[in-house]
Amino acid sequence: MKSGGPFPLFTSATVSSVSDMATAARFLLRRANSKLALTGVATGSHGSLGATLLKVSPIFSSWTETQRRHAAHFTYHPDPVPTQYGPTQKMNLFQSVTSALDNTLASDPTAVIFGEDVAFGGVFRCTVGLRDKYGKDRVFNTPLCEQGIVGFGIGVAVAGATAIAEIQFADYIFPAFDQIVNEAAKYRYRSGNLFDCGNLTIRAPWGCVGHGSLYHSQSPEAFFAHCPGLKVVIPRGPVQAKGLLLSCIADNNPCIFFEPKILYRAAVEQVPVELYTIPLSQAEVLQEGSDITLVAWGTQIHVMREVADMAQEKLGVSCEVIDLQTILPWDIEAVCKSVVKTGRLLVSHEAPITGGFAAEISSTVQEECFLNLEAPIARVCGYDTPFPHIFEPFYIPDKWKCFDAIKRMINY
Repeated sequence: MKSGGPFPLFTSATVSSVSDMATAARFLLRRANSKLALTGVATGSHGSLGATLLKVSPIFSSWTETQRRHAAHFTYHPDPVPTQYGPTQKMNLFQSVTSALDNTLASDPTAVIFGEDVAFGGVFRCTVGLRDKYGKDRVFNTPLCEQGIVGFGIGVAVAGATAIAEIQFADYIFPAFDQIVNEAAKYRYRSGNLFDCGNLTIRAPWGCVGHGSLYHSQSPEAFFAHCPGLKVVIPRGPVQAKGLLLSCIADNNPCIFFEPKILYRAAVEQVPVELYTIPLSQAEVLQEGSDITLVAWGTQIHVMREVADMAQEKLGVSCEVIDLQTILPWDIEAVCKSVVKTGRLLVSHEAPITGGFAAEISSTVQEECFLNLEAPIARVCGYDTPFPHIFEPFYIPDKWKCFDAIKRMINY
């Protein structure tokens, strides 16, 4: 089990302790039920008692309000049903990832999937059922050692197989940083293209989740955007997740695929069942506009879409919304073309503002579009602090912070 965060991640090694905890909870409920029944406070089943205690508890009421507040920092905007890739099926984001992995294992006999608990389906259920379908030699668990997971993946890819490694949370990718940056990213260059590990794809749950705190909420894409030889990709929903993941797996460069964990179940769309790909390094204009360009990726795209609606309704401002999709190498042409048209740019991401990828976008646009800018480029990002727990609603770059930035730019 991993420690260091606000909640433990249970693996097969902790099943017995969970069972012990459940036994203790039942014992305490029975004791409480008999005591309350004697005083006339409650009668009936243990379940009724539990419900009664939860209803009267001010702590529970406060907790539910907090959870609702956390879940409401964005409204998910599903994409239209794609028609160009064949029949579709209703899937959430983690199911679309599972579908992509299933397609890969079925079509590529060399493909293997490995990581912590992936044989059991993974903590977010992205690999559920794949070991039973394809066997323990193709979907298997690893020790809790991120450096070893990626190092093994590099070796598998160099040998010619398709390696799909899972890092259980993006926050835990840092022990593997040396293997990714100094080995995977440089393998082709240092061998003069004689060898490469382009068949390696590294998946990791990414971003805020409402209660993840320091060790289950980070967005580390900017660390890897500084490293030539890698591709870094972040989808906004199930359709993009499957298509972009399959593109990463097929690409001849090592790819890091970050999956917005808050969208695993919140994002539901009609997703093509068969294998399809979405081009990497191509941003997508989700909404045409004339007054300001809004750039984001992952979960933040849905915040930006809501902000664009607010700006139109309250200010009469027309916003162009761009989903970057690929962080490295990013689509400079699409962003600059939009800024030339609108004259203003707002970039937003959850990661801390200093050294975040918004700084790279801002610098490039300033160099390329300086004479077209009507106002200073704005960045609305996380603060330069560790990711907080109870203060997450104040930390995240929500729609109100982005809306205030738009007002300042328009009034500049």
